Amino acid sequence: MANEKQKMPPMRAGFSFMWFWGFVLLLIVGYTLFGEREQRPIDGDWNMVSELVERGYVERINVLDKEKATVFLTEEAQKALADDDRFKNLPSTGAHIRFNTGGDVQYFAEQIEKAEAAAVEQGIDAQPVVVKYDRTERGWVDYFVEFLPWLLIIVVWIFFMRSMMRGAGGGGGGNIMNVGKARAQVFDKDKKKRVTFKDVAGLEEAKIEIMEIVDFLKKADKYKALGAKIPKGALLVGPPGTGKTLLAKAVAGEANVPFLSMSGSDFVEMFVGVGASRVRDLFDQAKKMAPCIVFIDEIDAIGRARGKNSGFSGNDERENTLNQLLTEMDGFQTNAGVIVLAATNRVDILDKALMRAGRFDRQIEVGLPDVKERKEIFDVHLKNLKLDDKLDREFLAKQTPGFAGADIANVCNEAALIAARNNKDSVTQEDFLAAIDRIVGGLERRNMPMSPEERRSTAIHEAGHAVVMWRLKNCDSVLKVTIIPRGRSLGATWYLPEERANHNVEHFMHKMAGMLGGRIAEQQLMNITSTGALNDLERTSQMAYAMVAYYGMSPKVGNISFFDSTGQRDTFTKPFSERTAELIDDEVRRLVDEAVATTRRIIEEERANIERLADMLIEKETIFTEDIESILGRSAQQIERDKREEAEKAKEAEKAKESGVELTPEPTVTYVIEPSAEDTTNEN
Repeated sequence: MANEKQKMPPMRAGFSFMWFWGFVLLLIVGYTLFGEREQRPIDGDWNMVSELVERGYVERINVLDKEKATVFLTEEAQKALADDDRFKNLPSTGAHIRFNTGGDVQYFAEQIEKAEAAAVEQGIDAQPVVVKYDRTERGWVDYFVEFLPWLLIIVVWIFFMRSMMRGAGGGGGGNIMNVGKARAQVFDKDKKKRVTFKDVAGLEEAKIEIMEIVDFLKKADKYKALGAKIPKGALLVGPPGTGKTLLAKAVAGEANVPFLSMSGSDFVEMFVGVGASRVRDLFDQAKKMAPCIVFIDEIDAIGRARGKNSGFSGNDERENTLNQLLTEMDGFQTNAGVIVLAATNRVDILDKALMRAGRFDRQIEVGLPDVKERKEIFDVHLKNLKLDDKLDREFLAKQTPGFAGADIANVCNEAALIAARNNKDSVTQEDFLAAIDRIVGGLERRNMPMSPEERRSTAIHEAGHAVVMWRLKNCDSVLKVTIIPRGRSLGATWYLPEERANHNVEHFMHKMAGMLGGRIAEQQLMNITSTGALNDLERTSQMAYAMVAYYGMSPKVGNISFFDSTGQRDTFTKPFSERTAELIDDEVRRLVDEAVATTRRIIEEERANIERLADMLIEKETIFTEDIESILGRSAQQIERDKREEAEKAKEAEKAKESGVELTPEPTVTYVIEPSAEDTTNEN
């Protein structure tokens, strides 16, 4: 019985009036095309008609609306005109001739009388011509056709008005008066599937900062007892994809208070004054729900510094919206219990009045995750994937320096796509490495035509990068070298950037020497200078100019920085004189020449090893750390790490000896470094 109750009744086709009107339309079209038709009268003019009147052939003339005249001939006239070519298509029934009278009824009557008089003079015995004047009676179809353009205008106007009401009114009931209402999404505390801080991987410092605001809303009495005031606003600042909006969603899920969310572009509208009106309505809603949180995503859409608008409008709608927002956040009115959260990745262009204390009291930096945070982010995005048991998540975190949370999510999805494309049962570590290569370097182009000379030149180029970076301690560890074309590069040297917070002159000089290794190797070993070093030269020049003009690392230029952290400097003027510009150019050239000298020395000493690495690259196309180590031995980075570890152990032993504690020696552990991929540093 239960199954019978659950069984859905069969669907029956219902009657639709569209079929009825379609059938009626089909009948009308069919009758119009194939129905009976009367014979149409031939076209004539007054000269033809006057001739017929003079000969007594016209029986009557019907004039419609003073202009359209139809002529009916007598039976004798039809027989007499049968041999005349002008009247060969004369209809047998109905009107025979039609013509236009010109609209002057009196003149037409006079011409008829003259023609009849001429017939009498010729002795023709004929009956007078009967002239009948008629007027067209207008039906509903005529009125419909006359008013059709106005009807179309009204329909189009209604359509556009309803569209504007839907777009502008949002949830305001579809009234045009709701165009100034804020279309904020309200997240209630009872809403299911809430995002909490547990769902946000990494961002520990940012979560601590923002949890204070949540804690104030939950335990306001504790803070008020000490006289503390709630922060009026907090600005989430960071690169794209780092989780600013996700963090705001977690605040909505944790705060247990109403949460109003809008985008900065939602305030911008084609109507003047709508943006300011929506700001007022948003804060009116927030006051009624207080305590509550208002979140404005991408606030730079309305918070750009005033007076720097690219347009030429004297009454800028965006500036009016910003002025209203400034007033609502900290004006004469009090917004007790309303906290404003905002997110942007362009904090440098925001208006200074928006950033002052009392509006956005604190800025919360949401930066790129470190190794530990990247591992936590991988753990979140790997939950829904079918993974191989041997997958090392810490290894993946180390292979993705500089990746934001959105980038890591893209890596996980791309790895799953690659595994499915290769018909695998689970996603392996090799799939993740291939995904990183695909995202950072681009699509493989194995079928790209390359001559043996180009292939050899590419191998020498990449081997030069690898050898120079292998021998300099401040360069990043080389992970993989390949001559497989990928994206717009013919080859690449992949390395693992060291997550260093501070750099000195030696670090920059070693990095520039490593970037120039490919160009110098081609020149010294093959005596050629190719275009493959464009990316290397570009980044080397940028680094050298940054050392001189930004970091004050040139003795001649001095401890001066021309960097503009606000982003508000006029781009058409330089902050230094022409003499200083020449000095900067000279110092940049000196730094690059010193890096070139270091690179030449290393390549000259390692000519044989570079040739061996190039031969291995041509044979295998891709070589890894262990392949390079088999030719060059231990890298300068490994030797430097060993020295630091030995120094740390010596310090620990000395401290233990002073405290009288005997340390147990640690067992020897052999680590196997698997092949990996990382950000393309040196592309050919």
